[in-house]
Amino acid sequence: MCDLSNPRFHNEDAARKYLEKIRWPDGPVCAFCGQLSTVRPVRGKSMGPGWYYCTDCQDKFTVRVGTIYERSHIPLHKWVMAMHLMAASKKGISAHQLHRMLGITYKSAWFMSHRIREAMRDDNPSPMGGPGSAVQADETYYGQKKGATRRRGGSGHKHAIVSLITDGKARSFHVARANAKTVRQILVTNVRRETELHTDESRIYKQVGEEFADHKTVIHIRGQYVGPSGESTNKVENYFSIFKRGMRGVYQHCADKHLQRYINEFDFRYSTRDLEDADRADLAHKQAEGKRLTYRRTSLG
Repeated sequence: MCDLSNPRFHNEDAARKYLEKIRWPDGPVCAFCGQLSTVRPVRGKSMGPGWYYCTDCQDKFTVRVGTIYERSHIPLHKWVMAMHLMAASKKGISAHQLHRMLGITYKSAWFMSHRIREAMRDDNPSPMGGPGSAVQADETYYGQKKGATRRRGGSGHKHAIVSLITDGKARSFHVARANAKTVRQILVTNVRRETELHTDESRIYKQVGEEFADHKTVIHIRGQYVGPSGESTNKVENYFSIFKRGMRGVYQHCADKHLQRYINEFDFRYSTRDLEDADRADLAHKQAEGKRLTYRRTSLG
């Protein structure tokens, strides 16, 4: 639970100190050379509060430098509010809603939300699973590819998404086609070979399943959702349910080039759902360093 009347959501100085504490728990660190002992606050009123100077590399910086907030004209307290709202909203929050709640333009809210999704991306994912654990894998289809023709009974016109779930963590991928080749590449790259693989009866997992400790399937066409040994794909299907409800009900439209960022957002919230909303937002702020995203890069995908 988080009190939205907290000063960090409304006061610029409180928001800055909050972000500094998250990013620099042991004191300001130079955003350029990484030094700690050579950093000093900039005195005087000319620069304003929150500026620091490194005597080693002779550069000035603030807590914004080297993060998703860099070179943004939006006040930090609005960034902090937006991060909390996106981290706390199970199915997401639209840029139009952020635009209305924060009092910024729609264009700024759209760009801001993409930068926040960039912070939510896991930079150093370790292999999932291991001895004695299981990974659920499944694929789903969403929306419609640009320029694709809709065909009855087929899914070639839709976006393909492959997801892996284990120990409460989600890792998902937007792929051109969900076939045996792409699924194998995802599985052998992201899952330890000592892991037990749980899938449905789809044939795309049959061959790659032999590369893992065991491969157990549930036969959905027979009405089976939990196998005799407890194998299931219920968790990954629950993830898909949340993702699709958010994409259809909140975001409504997503260009092909941006879909992976939206997937990263849903992965982040699902993987941290045991945390309180405030702690989830804190974690996203911690991950904001080193992920500066320019408007041009966002527009290009």
